Amino acid sequence: MRGYTFVDYATQGYLAIVGILILFFHGNSVSHWEWLIMAHVVLLGLIHWLIYWYSLKHIGKTLGLLRHFYPVLLYAGFFAETGQLDQMFVQGYLDPIVIGWDQKLFGFQPSLAFMERLPFLLVSEVFYAAYFSYYIMIGGVGLTLYLRNRGQFFHYVSVVSFVFYVCYLLYIFLPVIGPPVFFRAIPGYNLPASLQQLASAAQYPEVVKSGWFYRIMKWIYQVFEAPGAAIPSSHVAIALCTAYFSFRYIRGIRWLHVIMVVLLCLATIYCRYHYVSDVLAGIAIAVLLIPAANWLYFKLDAGEASPKRSQSSLGRA
Repeated sequence: MRGYTFVDYATQGYLAIVGILILFFHGNSVSHWEWLIMAHVVLLGLIHWLIYWYSLKHIGKTLGLLRHFYPVLLYAGFFAETGQLDQMFVQGYLDPIVIGWDQKLFGFQPSLAFMERLPFLLVSEVFYAAYFSYYIMIGGVGLTLYLRNRGQFFHYVSVVSFVFYVCYLLYIFLPVIGPPVFFRAIPGYNLPASLQQLASAAQYPEVVKSGWFYRIMKWIYQVFEAPGAAIPSSHVAIALCTAYFSFRYIRGIRWLHVIMVVLLCLATIYCRYHYVSDVLAGIAIAVLLIPAANWLYFKLDAGEASPKRSQSSLGRA
């Protein structure tokens, strides 16, 4: 285990835990489970080899970058995998419970009413653009830190990865589709009639559907969506992570970043991707996990990626 840092333990731990869950609980709900286990074993081996050879200094610049960047390459695959595994412990989805929480809190469904109250193109485009900014936040903060200070970049990747992994694990145990369940059929699952009636008059206004950012997000969700990955909202949790690193390392943009995060939180509801309960859970996850990830990072970091080291610019890499 020489050369392992916090993000390595977190990534290998996630791969091992999910692999064990698949092995013992796949039942009839996970198709091709043998291949999934094999993929986890192969990834465990490749990542260990990468870390080991880096620790021996038998690695070139390209693989040296990959050694610290590799978790980012796994996010999309891990996320997609949760959609294959979220029926191992729960049959169907837990949307009726979460819909009930929002109904008790507000007396109506904010994820339906918000857009109905503000069915205007300018408003919808602002919110869909804010939702899209999630990808810019992750990449923009990461790229800025990478170019400015490698240690800060490694710190960023470690904390963001840890929060992602916890969210992914929760999706496996707590499958919730989110407000889209009101508007499209999920194979093998339908809301109870009493809940479906809550959206009997709801629709997406044509003016909203004409927007560019609406179309962009529609395409992204058609290609990359994993059903059952709504609570906690990883959009909210990770956006708060990126804002935390703006306050810590990129203070010049911190207040603009906060504004965008607030808009994103509202957009998750307006754009009908999440219930209010999902957003509150995402905030709670960020509040709990960012300090925990920081503590674990500084405790377990082997010294290879510590932000305490002198700055390493792109030209010195």
